[in-house]
Amino acid sequence: MTPAGTRPWDRPALVMLAAGIAKRYGGCKPLAPVGLHGEAVIDLTTSDALEAGFGDVVLVLGPQSGPAIRYHVQRCWPGSVSVAAVEQTKPLGTAHALLCARRAVGDRPFGVVNADDVYGVEALVTLAEHLAVGMTGPGAPAPARAGRDGEHALVAFPLSDTIVTADPVTRGTVAADGEGMLGSIVERRYVARRDDGRFVVGDGLEPGVLPGTTPVSMNLWGFRPSIWPVLQKAVRAEHPGVGPDGSIRTPPVSEHEVLLPEVIGRMVRAGGRGHAVRVLAGTGRCIGVTHAEDLPVARVELAELVGRGLRAEWPWEAVR
Repeated sequence: MTPAGTRPWDRPALVMLAAGIAKRYGGCKPLAPVGLHGEAVIDLTTSDALEAGFGDVVLVLGPQSGPAIRYHVQRCWPGSVSVAAVEQTKPLGTAHALLCARRAVGDRPFGVVNADDVYGVEALVTLAEHLAVGMTGPGAPAPARAGRDGEHALVAFPLSDTIVTADPVTRGTVAADGEGMLGSIVERRYVARRDDGRFVVGDGLEPGVLPGTTPVSMNLWGFRPSIWPVLQKAVRAEHPGVGPDGSIRTPPVSEHEVLLPEVIGRMVRAGGRGHAVRVLAGTGRCIGVTHAEDLPVARVELAELVGRGLRAEWPWEAVR
């Protein structure tokens, strides 16, 4: 792999969370062949992110699927892509996975994506522009008009733009205040589409039906370096043997997973300087693969976007 940092650090980094086991899918979701020519999910998301203005890519891998993903990247990604891989040796949650990327990211703003979702260039541009505020250099993206230096960010999509099939999924509903700042994320389980365009939720919470316009999180985050102490404190509260860079210095006493949305939710409620998270509106479809049955539908949706001129046929055209 090309070592991260070989390009000037004038663009936000991109951290891709790819250490999950994917029990519901039954395979390695980051390598699911969703592209028009069989390209993997991580191929599309990475090429979209580089086109959108992100720089170095940091892959957070697990011991089970990590070797296959490394091999795929070495064989299929252009040599011009600056990429590093770090390992999350124990599945201690997404907050810990992100902390494992700390050394590779350094003191730059950075975006966070799932390795099993294709967010599209437009949504990634929105995030890159927000993170570019305060960055300088010839390769830095143009700053977003609404972005403010020091703010973290969450890109929220309308619920209807995140559902691929009728199979139930889990979605975090997003609430923002009058200034567009994140107030809360509420995880809703067993969310399924109805024929009338609304979505029924089978978790026993209210409301039991959600409109398709409900903003939801797909784990498309943007963070400033001030997030690192927050993550470190949250992870070490559950796992004292974890170091500042996510390394496991003494065996964990439990298997409790520290989840990123929960950590950010607590941070927002506590308030304070450097803890504000702006909610940005995601544009276009966010196409993910949760179940094996999602794969052929996702392929068709992405092919339709290519046919309508909304996606490039070949994912690496803009970054070679």
